[in-house]
Amino acid sequence: MFTIPHLDIPSLESVEGVVQLPGSKSISNRVLLLCALSPGLTVVHDLLDSDDTQVMLEALEMLGCSTKRSGQRLEITGLDLARLQNKTLSAPESLPLFLGNAGTAMRPLTAALAALGVNCTLSGIARMHERPIEDLVDALRQLGAHIEYLQNEGFPPLHILPSRMSVRSAVRVRGDVSSQFLTALLLALPLLSEQQDIEIEVVGELISKPYVLITLKLLAQFGVHIARDGWQRFTIAKGSEYRTPGEIYIEADASSASYFIAAAALSRGCLPLRIEGIGKNSIQGDIAFVQAARAMGATIEEGPNALVVTPSQHPLVGIDLDCNHIPDAAMTLAIMALFAKTPTRLRNIGSWRVKETDRIAAIAHECAQLGASVTAGDDWIEIEPIAPGQWQAAAIHTYDDHRMAMCFALASLNPQHCPVRILDPRCVGKTFPHFFETLFSLARTPVARIPVICIDGPTASGKGTLASLVAQRLGYGYLDSGALYRISAWHASEQGIPLALEHQGQIAQLVSELSLQFEGERIVVNGQEVSELIRSEAVGMAASQVSALPAVRQALFELQRNTRRLPGLVADGRDMGSVIFPDAELKIYLTADAATRAKRRHKQLISKGISAKLEDLLADLEARDARDTQRTVAPLKPAADAMLLDNAHLSIDETLELVLAQWQSKQPF
Repeated sequence: MFTIPHLDIPSLESVEGVVQLPGSKSISNRVLLLCALSPGLTVVHDLLDSDDTQVMLEALEMLGCSTKRSGQRLEITGLDLARLQNKTLSAPESLPLFLGNAGTAMRPLTAALAALGVNCTLSGIARMHERPIEDLVDALRQLGAHIEYLQNEGFPPLHILPSRMSVRSAVRVRGDVSSQFLTALLLALPLLSEQQDIEIEVVGELISKPYVLITLKLLAQFGVHIARDGWQRFTIAKGSEYRTPGEIYIEADASSASYFIAAAALSRGCLPLRIEGIGKNSIQGDIAFVQAARAMGATIEEGPNALVVTPSQHPLVGIDLDCNHIPDAAMTLAIMALFAKTPTRLRNIGSWRVKETDRIAAIAHECAQLGASVTAGDDWIEIEPIAPGQWQAAAIHTYDDHRMAMCFALASLNPQHCPVRILDPRCVGKTFPHFFETLFSLARTPVARIPVICIDGPTASGKGTLASLVAQRLGYGYLDSGALYRISAWHASEQGIPLALEHQGQIAQLVSELSLQFEGERIVVNGQEVSELIRSEAVGMAASQVSALPAVRQALFELQRNTRRLPGLVADGRDMGSVIFPDAELKIYLTADAATRAKRRHKQLISKGISAKLEDLLADLEARDARDTQRTVAPLKPAADAMLLDNAHLSIDETLELVLAQWQSKQPF
């Protein structure tokens, strides 16, 4: 997951291939709570691993659930409810539960813990303390719950005190602010149904009805069947009890599918994208996004557990749609609207204003940043398409809202080839931690659009450390070209191939098949970490032999060129800017003198417990400089358009900030 301050996405051309989506957040957190309320062991498959599910799991473990995770499989043992109630009744202090910004944890846990009479406090991040919960609390107080607001009336944090709740008449709850209030009651009140039926009456029009259907279908899988009269009255039968289904599978997230459906529809390629784990049999309401996307012109085939999206051959068209049934996925329609040939109006989206941020205001502001004309009201938004030539490169504020980040990443598919900057990309961790990695694995764009930063310089100039740090700060890939000859020599030796001219073809073939990963100081070759293995003196001497083989040099040339992948690359070496990537957007050439470099190398070796003489190191560096600058193939010299940077008297942090500032000066944001 990207944890950097911002992520720059270059202009993308298309997406294609196959993607397996993570599990649904809405289903995952409901299932976790149902498992906790059901006696015995439940095995959960394909649970979403995200910020929201993590805070729910942590809360359930604090309450007494036993969990065991292995890959995509989670074993969870339900709570001993009687023991939990007795324990909290006798506890002198309330149990503190922190729920981040997870509405799917805060609302249902509030209801369930109030029904159980657990002495606890529920809190979250600042935005969670701005999200209303008064309608749910009012409904619970009707039943005798003792709940206090710890800061502002109507909002978390909350203190739930031990109390005995009882049902004397129908429980009334508003349905026009958030369907999560009704869902919370539906999940919690079976715990109080021992003596009588329980009726829940919805006041006002219920929004987000498909999310309530998810709740009802999951309740049925756990043994609780709820009758409903339209969308106004729900009846929980007397004696309802939770029973574990033994095991349950979490289907892929339909809201997350919307981003890839849109990306494929907006692609300017011709190959399809197959989205697995979600299909026409989904229990999620957001699967209705498929129909909305089709109305705009998307070509989508639905299978039982997969969707296949083919790039649209004609411009999308705007739509006028009541989005009450797909409030989360409707955000993706707003981005598709930017590409359409006619305006789009999305109605009945008042719930956007009480989500992770005020999404109506946020969407309107950030679309305008890209060049769109947008108007909005209390529960609607209208978006004019961006005219040809009017797209603008923009830094998109995400407001700590995962869906803002994922939606606006799609703007990088714009036909004007404008890059997009996503501020605070780590916010996608709420539901889809590896969203950007997934997008980049599917995306295609001309190589020339993928940015490259080259950092060249003589031996011991600090280019490797600097390049690795720059790559980390930008979220780019990293190429340590100096390690490639060592890797080639080590790998050939491991395969028993002599490092001789007559075997250069075999070695070159090995090199062409290498799978490389550079992660800071870690180097992984074909899945094996070799960071220390290739640093020996013997491998260093072997690398010198390999570097003299023309076929190997050519294979390494191609290998280095092929490391240029989305979202960008930082490469260090001696000829990165002059030979390998002559079209790089930024070229830095470090020029520290040999004496300074020798002192740095001496300090580095001593810190690792390796004895060395400063004068010997200096002589060796001067000899290497002479050889490197005088060699006939790719001699060591700065590219004509490189920025010369003498870092002899600069710390690594100072050098890093200078390079980042130079890079930023070249960006359109």
